Amino acid sequence: MRRGAALVPALALLLAAGCAVQPDYRRPPVELPAAWKESAQNPFRDGDWWRVYGDPELEKLIAEAMARNSNLQIAAARVDEARALLVQTDASLYPQVDAQFVRGRSLSSTATGLLPPGIQRERNDYLATIGVSYEIDLWGRLRASSQAARADLLASEAARETVRITLCADVAKAWFALRALDAEVASTRRAVALLEDGLRLQKKRFEGGIISEFDYRQIEAEAAATRAQLPPLLRDRELGEAALALLLGREPKSIMEEKFPLASGDTGTALAPAAVPEGLPSELLLRRPDLVEAEQRLVAANARIAAARAALFPSITLTGYAGSEAQALSALFTGPAGIWQLAAGIAGVIFDAGRREAQVDVARARERQLLAAYLGAIQNAFREVRAALAVQTRARESFEVESARARALESALRLARLRYQNGLASQLEVLDAERNLLAAVNSRHEALRAQRAAVADLYKALGG
Repeated sequence: MRRGAALVPALALLLAAGCAVQPDYRRPPVELPAAWKESAQNPFRDGDWWRVYGDPELEKLIAEAMARNSNLQIAAARVDEARALLVQTDASLYPQVDAQFVRGRSLSSTATGLLPPGIQRERNDYLATIGVSYEIDLWGRLRASSQAARADLLASEAARETVRITLCADVAKAWFALRALDAEVASTRRAVALLEDGLRLQKKRFEGGIISEFDYRQIEAEAAATRAQLPPLLRDRELGEAALALLLGREPKSIMEEKFPLASGDTGTALAPAAVPEGLPSELLLRRPDLVEAEQRLVAANARIAAARAALFPSITLTGYAGSEAQALSALFTGPAGIWQLAAGIAGVIFDAGRREAQVDVARARERQLLAAYLGAIQNAFREVRAALAVQTRARESFEVESARARALESALRLARLRYQNGLASQLEVLDAERNLLAAVNSRHEALRAQRAAVADLYKALGG
């Protein structure tokens, strides 16, 4: 009884030591704003935020990108890798069972005088066993390693979601950049056609002596200058086509040869709705996938500190086997052939020149790095949201201003043509009005592209 009573404090001490090395992760405190400054309604709650544009073609492209994009496939493979590593790590928590069957035949020497009398010189041996080995996780090293692997899996899943959200935003921005270029190409071609029609008319007037060569050459130069705007626009469109095809994961042949049809006419002037749900608490931003990934990396680092601390304590293992051994195969599974063995072992390091303590220090240093990275990721997330909110608001204002400017210049061009026809203005005024209107129309298309891109960036900043 006295021995049993003496074991109680020892067991309690062991259990306390085991608890002492368990992970003690707590989310780092961060001062967050109460809610967003701007607010607007978001009708999409299922993550398919790109439906806010009401563009069926964009929805098809995003579906294609999510099915074929190589970066998304890499992220998915990393999730599978992390899941397999978790299974591998969790396996250490359970006993390992193995089996063996050995058939041996040996011949002993009689010339040494060491062979005992009555022992056969030539012998057979059959051995069949099932063995079990198990490490008692008294200090929590295996559990901490399992928790670290599980956090790595969650981090990989969050990283995959980050890639998905980024991909969808990039496809949307690339698509609307193409549409904006299509609109600019169309408006520039219309302006070129009008100038060339006017140039043919003015050429006849010049040949008839109605206008001077100076006036004719100005019109000719203006038509050439407007025509010169087309090659850079078409160049930018080809570059945009290649970038979008890459995002969609298309084959090299398609990237080189396939073209996205050039939109004819107006590509739309509807602004995308503003993005932030009304009254959204800022704590929800902590669910952004890249922040979830950073925090799970921190959780894994914390668990690995516990695993490194537990490695300072001795390891306790239980092993055993049961089976049969006989000289003849027919007697292998008879009662007299039965064998078994049980063993318990404890092993610990007495001196390793500080190697294991250094492993704990390494794990702590990595945790500090990941803590700083997590806090930095939070700061960057709020910066991105604030910037995206500002860009979305200002882009909408720019589009409205550019639209008003284009309407005013349309009226100015109509009046300039009337004044020219009535002899109250020169052809130069008409050319200036046409040039200004073309610039305003293209600026409006660019402002619309910027507003649509700003909405995509805001949804991306909000984690989809």
